Amino acid sequence: MMTTAIKQSSTEFPPDYIADSEEGNMLLVDKPLDWTSFDVVNRVRQLFHVKKVGHAGTLDPKATGLLIICTGKKTKTIDEFSGLEKEYEGMMELGASTPSLDSETEISERKEFSSISEEHVKEVMQSFIGKQLQIPPMYSAVKHSGKPLYKFARKGRTIEREPREIFISDIEITAVQLPLVHFRIVCSKGTYIRALVDDCGKKLGCGAYLKELRRTRIGHYSVADALQIPRLHELAQIREKSC
Repeated sequence: MMTTAIKQSSTEFPPDYIADSEEGNMLLVDKPLDWTSFDVVNRVRQLFHVKKVGHAGTLDPKATGLLIICTGKKTKTIDEFSGLEKEYEGMMELGASTPSLDSETEISERKEFSSISEEHVKEVMQSFIGKQLQIPPMYSAVKHSGKPLYKFARKGRTIEREPREIFISDIEITAVQLPLVHFRIVCSKGTYIRALVDDCGKKLGCGAYLKELRRTRIGHYSVADALQIPRLHELAQIREKSC
């Protein structure tokens, strides 16, 4: 779903900057809900006629927020951006679980959560701060035999996955309206927030899934400075008229 509001970024990117295909450049984009990260990459490629485009860190279709897009020779620096610390704001629902661990799939199980207190939720969430091993979700782009895991998951197959080391540096519960819990998380590269939410639900004994997620920061880059899709279209039109 494309937002209709047009946001003027405080760090604006001129059309010629985005379309500089010789050396390449970096830009910040606010990914809309229900778009894949590749959808954004493809839109930049089409609008500005650049052949080489990539992103520094996937966002799931049901997540919104900051994507760092690199073009041309700048794509060689993608690993530098993808390795930066990330910050998210999200909302989970207690007492329910989904196969994808987020809202991409329908709720498959419900459990009683009335005995869960706000303090208990905060205590469990805080227990995830620090270094730990996390198993990537089946509904993810992690490859197995050359194919992303979500392709196996959609066929009902479960593949054994190796746990990966992640680091959670901060978790803040910003609001509790049970069964909904709003939170902010600062974490390392490779952290799956929906897997963290699922683990939290298991620890609480009532199950949980990620209902909403927004990436607000990558390193020192903020979503407040990102361009929304309608603004990219405007910039492309400005460039076409000036050519």
